[in-house]
Amino acid sequence: MTNSASLKFEKKRGNALKYRPMKFLFDIFPVVLFFIAFKLFDIYVATSVAIVATFVQIGWLRLRGRKIENMLWVSLGVIVVFGGATLVLQDETFIKWKPTVLYWLFSIALAVAALVFRKNLIRAMMEGQMTLPEAVWGRLLASWIAFFAVMGALNLFVAYNFSTDAWVNFKLFGGIGLMLAFVVLQAVMLARYIEDKKAD
Repeated sequence: MTNSASLKFEKKRGNALKYRPMKFLFDIFPVVLFFIAFKLFDIYVATSVAIVATFVQIGWLRLRGRKIENMLWVSLGVIVVFGGATLVLQDETFIKWKPTVLYWLFSIALAVAALVFRKNLIRAMMEGQMTLPEAVWGRLLASWIAFFAVMGALNLFVAYNFSTDAWVNFKLFGGIGLMLAFVVLQAVMLARYIEDKKAD
């Protein structure tokens, strides 16, 4: 890698690292408000708050002229459908299914893109930050597909075997905690490839 290219890569990587904590907080904004509203009121108020918070997310991005990611649109659609069903039918089962549906949609989307369209969506999102062997990209994709599938099943296990209060706690602390642990583990495993790119 030339000095100029290396500097550009470092600058891009540095900007990405600065942006990630804020993006993470922005992404979990509806989940945090859902948790607070549930603790203060009930599942139905919390569901309403989560729906409004997701609309606010999209409105904020539009106001700032930023790109709205497809995942956020999907999340909006799922929370409106399942959250709306919970409110209309006064049945908390639907909102409990929402994380599972979202996780499984992500898992299916990644798998279909790879099997039908021969496109590795994880690679498309990350290849600007690192260079990986083809086999490693494949394993990375498979790990995300499996992770989302397992998280969807785990959410249902907690929803149907524990209290609603326990499920809400899991939704914030368990779900996000497992996601962070998974990302950190992958970062550790992939760090050497980033270092190799810097060395080049």
